[in-house]
Amino acid sequence: MPIYHAPTKDMQFVLHDVLKISESGITGYDDLDRETTQAVLEEAGKLSENVLAPLNAVGDAEGCTLENGVVRTPTGFKDAYEQMRAGGWMGLDADPEYGGQGMPYVLNCAVGEMFVSSNMAFNMYQGLTHGAYSAIHAHGSDAQKNMYLPNMIDGIWSGTMNLTEPHCGTDLGLIRTKAEPQDDGSYAISGQKIWISAGEHDMSENIIHLVLARIPGGPDGVKGISLFIVPKFLVNADGSLGERNTLSCGGLEKKMGIHGNATCVMNYDGAKGYLIGELNKGMRAMFTMMNEARLGVGLQGYAQGVVAYQNALGFAQDRLQGRAVTGVEAPDKPADPIIVHPDVRRNLMHQKSFIEGARAFTFWGASLIDRAHRNSDAQAEGLISLLTPVLKGFLTDKGFETTVLAQQTLGGSGFTREWGLEQFVRDARITMIYEGTNGIQSLDLVGRKLGQDGGKHVMGFFDLVKSFIKDNAGQDADFDKQFLDPLKAASKDLQAAGMYFMQNGMKNPNNALSGSYDFMHLFGHVCLGLMWARMGLAARAGLASGDGDTQFYETKLATGRYYMARQLPATAMHLARIQTGADTVMALDAANF
Repeated sequence: MPIYHAPTKDMQFVLHDVLKISESGITGYDDLDRETTQAVLEEAGKLSENVLAPLNAVGDAEGCTLENGVVRTPTGFKDAYEQMRAGGWMGLDADPEYGGQGMPYVLNCAVGEMFVSSNMAFNMYQGLTHGAYSAIHAHGSDAQKNMYLPNMIDGIWSGTMNLTEPHCGTDLGLIRTKAEPQDDGSYAISGQKIWISAGEHDMSENIIHLVLARIPGGPDGVKGISLFIVPKFLVNADGSLGERNTLSCGGLEKKMGIHGNATCVMNYDGAKGYLIGELNKGMRAMFTMMNEARLGVGLQGYAQGVVAYQNALGFAQDRLQGRAVTGVEAPDKPADPIIVHPDVRRNLMHQKSFIEGARAFTFWGASLIDRAHRNSDAQAEGLISLLTPVLKGFLTDKGFETTVLAQQTLGGSGFTREWGLEQFVRDARITMIYEGTNGIQSLDLVGRKLGQDGGKHVMGFFDLVKSFIKDNAGQDADFDKQFLDPLKAASKDLQAAGMYFMQNGMKNPNNALSGSYDFMHLFGHVCLGLMWARMGLAARAGLASGDGDTQFYETKLATGRYYMARQLPATAMHLARIQTGADTVMALDAANF
């Protein structure tokens, strides 16, 4: 049975020593002192370790079942859901006006990492509800917000997002689901949606579906799509539940992973729905929460890496195999633990340096979302918009890779179900696909985000890195060599890639798009390099103060040096690929593949 330990100490280091959240000037952050965040993280950690983690393998083994139109969740899920409700975790960062606690999003992210690491499939039920809550909160009328949000925040009701149809995924302009206007101001929703996470289940009294549909006679393509609230049970004027709506779960997908989450085919047969936001502006309403949703999926990617690494580390410390090449290290045992071997160390350092850098990157991204929303900061909004495809694409690609490396650490044991590593691999795989495949993320990054507002935001990022290096250079020769110089080199690779796109992408767009995936990874490495340089500074400051855990700070510096020396140089490889252009990528005619 796999184990999970909540990494609250490292989270506190990122929040307070690196990001210095209580001093950041973001509205509401002055309440986030160490004692407050520690109390919240400790309680979330207990729930994750003691309630959610033991159910992870149960959910994987049992899956969900569809019986007479009702989806039954795995054993223990409903009780765990009630414990989540009782603790108020579903409304941690929700609006207090509707019963939420009003905590900043960055703290919700930290808590969310623990919930995902301990049981990703279970956490998706409340994650989808949070997304639906965000859309209604941003675009719903006052009456809609008062009717739906309190119960969604409480968890009595849950929520979903319905986008994909059998014939269209990425190209939502092909949507066929219809919304026929009714005399009472509602709409009759008819169509089929697929791959709807948490579309039907037995843990909440009502499910509030957000459905993209097309009103007959509207514009073609995405300009003619509207967003509708379509509840499983209609809601009476007094807030009580009325009759069952004419929608149903037509089947459950048989999937590679996340078995504990119900991935449903949803059929709408003239179901009563209510327009949310403006007519034919459904895409704008749906994409309101995309920065949060895609950051959340990036978090899922590295969070699966976190729990996989923890189990790989435990195995490496206990498994006896061979002797260290430099001499026996466990003379009282028949062999040394495999952690003595350099290749195992390399494997573990690769995992550790990624997940700790990814945590800092994600928390920084969450703080940018808070700054954009709470301080109405347009610069922060532009920067997080630029970084969102990097957060989603890079962290999920590397998060999945981390679970595979963790599985490899166990050798043959990692391939068996007994040890649980193969579940982490399977569960992590979906993160590279949903909320926009990672190929789409890279196209969004290069095709839209780089040139957004005349390139203002990517230039702002370059200036941020340059300023950081300039402000911190010359204090310590070793730090310059080990952290700042590699970051400077990687940043130059990123700028060179951007320059290549400017010089060659206009003449032939394929030159840019053929290199977009490499650019996303190049950008991701630079972001993690920046995070490790910031963490290195914080660790040095901790050592200099003489307070705190000396071993923790020294370990942080050693892990950072590994990333800067062994992972960050990948930027040169990605740049070399980008600069080859489209010729080799597009060399074959489609018929010759």
